[in-house]
Amino acid sequence: MSGLLDKLQHDLKASLKGGDKERTGTLRFVISQIQYARIEKQADLDDADVFKVLGKQAKRRKESMEAFKSAGRLELFEKEERELGIIEEYLPEQLGEGEIREVLLSVIADEGLTGISDMGRLMKNAMPRLQGRAEGNAVSQLAKEELQRVSD
Repeated sequence: MSGLLDKLQHDLKASLKGGDKERTGTLRFVISQIQYARIEKQADLDDADVFKVLGKQAKRRKESMEAFKSAGRLELFEKEERELGIIEEYLPEQLGEGEIREVLLSVIADEGLTGISDMGRLMKNAMPRLQGRAEGNAVSQLAKEELQRVSD
């Protein structure tokens, strides 16, 4: 069993005892999503699998925040923002743009990539190194920039 899942369950018990309803609700939902992933995989999850679930939940909160903000639903935006903060406590530290570029440049050099047509190979080789520490959209944008720079 995942050590991270154990920590989530321990923190859930602490939030129940402390009466923190919002944290309790968020942790219950995240743990249930992890259980669904375990059932789907039909095996126990390791920390990497739990990080994937947490990353998906964080991404959903960010998308909801954008939708609520554009619809003028500030109270729902703030609720999603608080839930995102709780989820992000369990995610690894996110890499900065410079660190992502370093990984991309390393893959470009290792694979001998020459242009934008190699985007698929770059993403395929870079994402495992960046998994859980960088959002796919940010990596994709930086990958395009670096590939265009290489091809010029």
